[in-house]
Amino acid sequence: MATEGQRRHPGELESSVLTVLWAAAGPMTPAEIQRSLGGGLARTTVNTILSRLHEKGVVERTRSGRAFAYAPAREVADAPGLAARRMRSELDKQQDRETVLARFVSGLSDEDEEHLRRLLGD
Repeated sequence: MATEGQRRHPGELESSVLTVLWAAAGPMTPAEIQRSLGGGLARTTVNTILSRLHEKGVVERTRSGRAFAYAPAREVADAPGLAARRMRSELDKQQDRETVLARFVSGLSDEDEEHLRRLLGD
């Protein structure tokens, strides 16, 4: 986590919110999420994060009184699923996909490269 006065790394807040949602027994309201995060975040910040996650299809929301309650979308209900979705999202932002993929692969460890080769071979 970022220390006081430092900006958080992009996605860090989203990851924190998702960690809370993954651990929950069911959908949670922004107020419940804010309490679970232990303070330090304004309710408006939590609402903004949840709105962005909803727009990305990462969380689902249902009415809970006057507010919404949020839960992880089924297809991204785990950390590896979220990481894969982020990678695809970043790739989709680039026009030169081949170069982005080439640079990604060139930065892989030998072990990760072998995992990728095995997955692509299937």
